[in-house]
Amino acid sequence: MGEQGPLAPGEAWRAVAACFLTTFALLSRHRIRLPKEHVGVRLGFADGTGARVYRETRLGSGLAKDPCTLVVTFRLRLVRGPAHALFRRESLLNTPLFVGFPGFTSKLWLAHDERDRYRGVYEWDGPRRAEHYARSLWRVLALVSVPGSIRYAVVPGLRRDDVIADPRLVEAPEPEASAWWRTAAGT
Repeated sequence: MGEQGPLAPGEAWRAVAACFLTTFALLSRHRIRLPKEHVGVRLGFADGTGARVYRETRLGSGLAKDPCTLVVTFRLRLVRGPAHALFRRESLLNTPLFVGFPGFTSKLWLAHDERDRYRGVYEWDGPRRAEHYARSLWRVLALVSVPGSIRYAVVPGLRRDDVIADPRLVEAPEPEASAWWRTAAGT
């Protein structure tokens, strides 16, 4: 992971618009699924925080040909206490902002953790595609997030469920800097 930041505004918004249009084609072909197998599972992270999966979204089989794991985090502005439950319900409406991006295969939606951070834990087809999505999404998240709270991590070559099942698969060259996204053993 190099320097993180959003794509240029024009490029990011064009990508989001294209995603939005693609999503409606996917919906019309019944390609988007909301499986329940991970819902309720608590994921722990190396920084000592954890959160429950409250939704899963899958496109087709949910398996990538060139798998990578993508983790995105952010803190919402003005969302505290009972407003978190409202956000989780309405967040389904955000599906057109990611499911139509090239390379999307599946996402676990995590509720806010002890530091009020939300995370999305994805399997993506191709690390470059995952990074393009994360940098495009940044523009959308910046509208509703606490400044400086948006971050992402791309782990090439590993399926999301494998990273969750065995956190030792991920080498941590900068343990403290990567603790927010690395899953912890026993999750």
